[in-house]
Formats: sequence, structure tokens, C-alpha cells
Amino acid sequence: MADIATRAPTQSRDRDATAESPAIRAAMIGAAVAILSLFLFLPLATVFIEAFGKGIDAYLATLSDSNTLSAIRLTLLVAAICVPVNTVCGAAAAWAIARFDFVGKSLLTTLIDLPFSVSPVIAGLVYVLLFGARGLFGPFLQAHDIEIIFAVPGIVLATTFVTFPFVARELIPLMQQQGSYDEQAALTLGASPFRMFWTVTLPNIKWGLLYGVLLCNARAMGEFGAVAVVSGHIRGFTNTLPLHVDALYNDYDMTGAFAVASILALLALLTLGVKTLLEWRFAGELALRRRH
Repeated sequence: MADIATRAPTQSRDRDATAESPAIRAAMIGAAVAILSLFLFLPLATVFIEAFGKGIDAYLATLSDSNTLSAIRLTLLVAAICVPVNTVCGAAAAWAIARFDFVGKSLLTTLIDLPFSVSPVIAGLVYVLLFGARGLFGPFLQAHDIEIIFAVPGIVLATTFVTFPFVARELIPLMQQQGSYDEQAALTLGASPFRMFWTVTLPNIKWGLLYGVLLCNARAMGEFGAVAVVSGHIRGFTNTLPLHVDALYNDYDMTGAFAVASILALLALLTLGVKTLLEWRFAGELALRRRH
């Protein structure tokens, strides 16, 4: 009883010392809301206000333009290629780094982080030096009538390079934290490596994989720097949505530029909405994963 009586005042003092007053909480919440409104909500609202500045007819006219439709198709095509490739390669790289020790492991980890430290413009220039008309492989590609730079393959290569780290970097710390005990148990019970991956590894990493895929997809659709270098800015052929926004802006077509920008904003909001919906739908499973 004496111990309980001694401990109770101490706990009470600890709670009082760490609890903020209502005024401080209100000030902190107000500051957070103000910052978010200034740097996030206000610019996003401005995009849609400017997009509909000349009415719905002008907005729909921009979206139905052949160059805009081509930019939408190309953006979705590039994302549809890059995201699966980076998902498979990123998961394989994370598996190798988290589960095995081998010569060159540190080098592989550094290479995964390379796109984060290299400017996208530099990445695009590297591909030009490799596959351009006067690049290292240029004569060979021209002799076999293969187009990479100023064509869709170059855009896909540049976007894949820029977006590669997102899946791997989400999975590596997760897989290292989880360890390999469940996988070793599955192998001991006679599971094949393929079955072990689909029934043990994938369920354990699916949330990290999902976040990596969402981030990779968002970056793939919004990439500008590397794509701008390798695309050639050919309207109707090699302009993605970010490049088309830039082209319309340079033509002083502000309404058109903001209309196309609103598509990118909607795609970003859709990605965020899917992420939030999945978190809400599987909140209990996520909490259980965190406890373990």
C-alpha cells in the first residue's frame, strides 16, 4: 500500500509535466492547419480555380484536344511499364539485401540510392550520351533502325531509373526488421522457395510493397526533368502530361496549362485516396503487424 501511495503522486506529476495546456494544443493545431493551407491546399485549389477560369467548355476543349489525349495515353503507358518493372526489380533487390550476405552488397545498396542523389536532368543526359545519335550505341541503333532517344523507349528508361528506389527502399528496412524466421520455418516444413514467397514473404511485406508501388506510380506520372531531356518535346508523340503542361504554359495558354495540371492533381489525389481507403479497410491488420 505504501508503495502504491508513493508511486501514484509520481505518475500524476509525470502526466502533469508532459501534458500540454489546451491553449498550447490549439496553437500547435492552428499552426499546422495554417501551414498545410498555405503550402498544400491553397496551391491545389488554385490549380482547379484557374483550370475552370474560362468555364467548363474551355476546360473540356483542352482535355479533348488530340495533344492532351496523346499526353494522357503516354503518361499512363509509361507508368504501366515502369511500375511493374520497378516492383519486381525492387522486391528482388530488397530480398537479396535483407536476406543474404554477398560480395558487393554495399555497392548494390549504394546503386539503389543513386537516383536520389543524381539530378533527373543528369540522368536524362546520360541516356542521351548512351543511346543518342552521337552516343556510345548510337551508330549501332541507327544501323538497325532502333529509336530510343526522342521516342517512347527513352522515356520509359529515364522514368524507370528515376523511380527505381521507391519500392526497394520501402521493403529493405521492413524485411530486415521482420527477419527470416517465418521463411525458415516454411522451408523446414517442406515449402518450395516459390510457395514460401507467395504464402509467407509476400503477406508479410504487402503493405510496404503497396506504399512503394503507390510512390513509384505517383513519381512516374509526374516526372519532368529526365523525361524532358530524352523526349524531344514532340507534341502528340513524346510529350507526357508534365511536358504538355510546360508546353501550354510557354504558349501563354494558362487555362489549358492549369486544365492539364488538374489531371495530374486528380491522379495524385486518386493515389492518396486509394492509400487512405486501404489503410481504413485493413486498419486492424496494420495495427497487428505493427505490434509484431
